[in-house]
Amino acid sequence: MDKNSVQEQFGAHARTYITSRPHAKGASLQRLVELVEPQPDWQALDIATAAGHTAFAFAPHVAHVLATDITAEMLTVAREQVAARGVDNVTVEHADAENLPYADGRFDLLTCRIAPHHFPDISAFLRESVRVLRPGGILAVVDNVVPEGVAGDYVNAYEKLRDPSHGRCLSMAEWLEGYSQAGLELTQHEILEKQMVFEDWAARHNPVMQSYLRALLLHGPQETQAFLHPRSEDGRTLFHLQEGLFIGRKQS
Repeated sequence: MDKNSVQEQFGAHARTYITSRPHAKGASLQRLVELVEPQPDWQALDIATAAGHTAFAFAPHVAHVLATDITAEMLTVAREQVAARGVDNVTVEHADAENLPYADGRFDLLTCRIAPHHFPDISAFLRESVRVLRPGGILAVVDNVVPEGVAGDYVNAYEKLRDPSHGRCLSMAEWLEGYSQAGLELTQHEILEKQMVFEDWAARHNPVMQSYLRALLLHGPQETQAFLHPRSEDGRTLFHLQEGLFIGRKQS
């Protein structure tokens, strides 16, 4: 998936991210703030901010947050949210996660939540994150993770069928290795379960495609069923995904 296609996909659905439950109210949002323990003098950078939920969660605890994205429509939505919330220490601007337009060592904290699986090159994102962090600065990432092997391959293919901007979710082991190779000392990592409502998740598609996606969910390989836990409840189809939460410190 090239970046232009990612921008087209996110641009078309930008406003849905204002109220998207996993993005706006997911458990990982508050958990990230709790584990990072942000300080009032920090300069923070939020990558792939979408509607700005992570930036707004950290804003009360730091001096300033730069909320960035590559999609023009997302930037418009985020700016509207800054105005609507009356937040005076969040600035919204364009930035590419794999080629950040900032000086070395500028930030105390860099956050990125539920976005890296859309990046063409996660290793480049990690390298750029480390470059713009000061020594001792923190990279805090939350992203969907998949099991290794057949189940992970199936989940990634399934996600991409629903959303062509999907690149690849990594496994927990791949994230841990990525942090290590980027020169980050991992201080916290954990897995958070999140329940998904299929009807909301697949709402962008027509009924025929929704039926196909539901069949793939309910009748996938055994390993995938064990990971996704699909079920019907109160007239809805529910399933589970996992988010990996990673906090690492740039070594001096």
